[in-house]
Amino acid sequence: MTDRYAIEYYNAAEDLLSRNLAAGRGEKAAIIDASGRHSYARLAERAGQVASMLVARGLGREDRLALVMLDSVDLVACFLGAIKAGVVPVPLNTRLAPRDYAYILEDCGASGLIVSAPLLDTVLGAGPVPGMVLVEGGATGDHPSLADSLTGQPADHATASTRADDMCFWLYTSGTTGAPKGVVHLHSHLVATAELYAVRILRLDADDVVYSAAKLFFAYGLGNSLTFPMAVGATTVLLAGPPEPSAVCDILERERPTVFFGVPTLYAMLLASGKLPAPDAHSLRVCVSAGEPLPADLLNRWSRQVGTTVLDGLGTTEMLHIFISNRLDSVTPGTTGQAVPGYRVRLLDENDAPCGPGEMGVLEVSGPTAALMYWNQREKTKETFRGPWTRTGDNYIMDASGVLTYCGRNDDMLKVGGIYVSPFEVEAALAEHESVLEAAVVGHPDQDQLIKPKAFVMLQAGAAGTDALAEELKRHVRSSLAEYKYPRWIEFVDDLPRTATGKIQRFRLRAAE
Repeated sequence: MTDRYAIEYYNAAEDLLSRNLAAGRGEKAAIIDASGRHSYARLAERAGQVASMLVARGLGREDRLALVMLDSVDLVACFLGAIKAGVVPVPLNTRLAPRDYAYILEDCGASGLIVSAPLLDTVLGAGPVPGMVLVEGGATGDHPSLADSLTGQPADHATASTRADDMCFWLYTSGTTGAPKGVVHLHSHLVATAELYAVRILRLDADDVVYSAAKLFFAYGLGNSLTFPMAVGATTVLLAGPPEPSAVCDILERERPTVFFGVPTLYAMLLASGKLPAPDAHSLRVCVSAGEPLPADLLNRWSRQVGTTVLDGLGTTEMLHIFISNRLDSVTPGTTGQAVPGYRVRLLDENDAPCGPGEMGVLEVSGPTAALMYWNQREKTKETFRGPWTRTGDNYIMDASGVLTYCGRNDDMLKVGGIYVSPFEVEAALAEHESVLEAAVVGHPDQDQLIKPKAFVMLQAGAAGTDALAEELKRHVRSSLAEYKYPRWIEFVDDLPRTATGKIQRFRLRAAE
C-alpha cells in the first residue's frame, strides 16, 4: 500500500552533479576559467568540500550565504556546495555600491559571506559584517581565505534532505523604488529552465561549449553558465573580468564556444570593435540575446558579419530565465518571439481584461519556475505574483500567431544593458550635487537604439549649464551609484513638465525626444 505521506527528496545541486558522474563524464571539462580546466569530478569534490566547511562553521538548513564573487570555478562550487548542505546561496551583483551591499546583507539576514578579494573593501564598506566572512583569492586582514578553509574538508558530505519545493537560492533585483528585492527560488526551478529552454529551444547537448557574457549573479547568467551546461554535460567558459570586446573576441577564437549569450549593448559593442572573428574563425552555431529588446538592425548586422543568428528572448529574475523566445528555425527580427513550451502568457489591459491580437497590454506569464515571493516585501509580492500568473510590468503586442513585440515598460523603470535602473535613484544622486536644483531621468536611445539614462537638469541660481558641469555631474553619479546607472546625456532646462499636483511628467520628456 502506498504511503500517501511519503516524502520525495530532491536536491538541485546533487542532481546537477550526480547526473554527469553517472553518465561517465567525470573527467570531462565542466568549467574553463582563468585557473584552467576543471572536470565534473573535481567540481563535485570541491562542492562537497564547501558543504562540509559550511556545516563545520555552523551554517545550517536555510541559513543564507551571500556570495559576492567574480565568475570562477570557486563561485560555482560555493553555489552548489551551499545547496548540497541545505544552505541558501545568495549570489550578489559585483558592481554594487557599499550601501547596496549593506542593505542586502541585512535584508537577507546573511549568516555568512564569501567574497572575492578585490571586492572585500566595497562589500564591507558600510557594514554590517556577517558572522562568517571568507575571502576568495587570499586571506585579508581578519578574514581567512576560502582555500585555507577548504583544506582538509571531506568531499563526501551527505546531501541535505531537501525537497523540490524547498527554498533553494535567492537572487536580488531592483524594484520600482530602486530598493533591491530578494527573489526566492525553489530546488525544482534550476533544472526546469534547462529542460524547457536550453534543451527544447537551443537544443543544447554534451558536445556544446557555452560562453555567457552575462555573469553568474544574474538569473540570465546563472542559467547560461551553470544550470544549462551542467544539465546536459556541456562545458562552460567563465571570464572573471568585464566582458570587454577584446576579451570576448579572444574567447570566441581561443575556446571556440558553440553557444554565446549576450545582451544587445554588448552585441553593438562587439560589432563596433572591429575585432570579431571571421565566420571561419569561430565555432558559434547560435547566439542568444536577452535583458533588453534586440533591435532588428542589430540582429541583421550581426548575422551578416558573424554568420550566425541571434535568438532574442525575454526572461525575468522572478521567472529565473527566458520564457518567450524566437526559435532556431523561426526568427522574426524586432520581436521577442513566442512563449517557450511549458509557459503560458497573456496580455491584460488597464481593466485587467484580456487583449486581442494587435492590442497592447501588460504581459503576465505562468510557468513552473515562478519565484515563491519577494523576501520581506509582502505587498510587492501580492502585486507581482497573482495566483498562477506573474506580472512582468512590460507592455507587449501579440499577433494572431502568438509572436510578441515589446512596447516599453508599464512604469518608469529603465533597462540598461539588461539591468533595471530606477530613474528616481539617479535623480536623487544628481540632486546631491550643489549645483543641481532638480532633475528628471528618462530612457533615451543611443546610436544602436539601445536605451540609456538621460537627465534633464534644473540648476541652482548662479550655476551655469556648461559642458564641463555636465561631465562633472556624470562623474558625481558614477561615484555614488553603480557604473551602469550614470546618465549618458545631460540636458540643462529652465523648467520640468509637471502635473497639477507638482509631480514630474516623465512621459512628456520622453515624448519630446
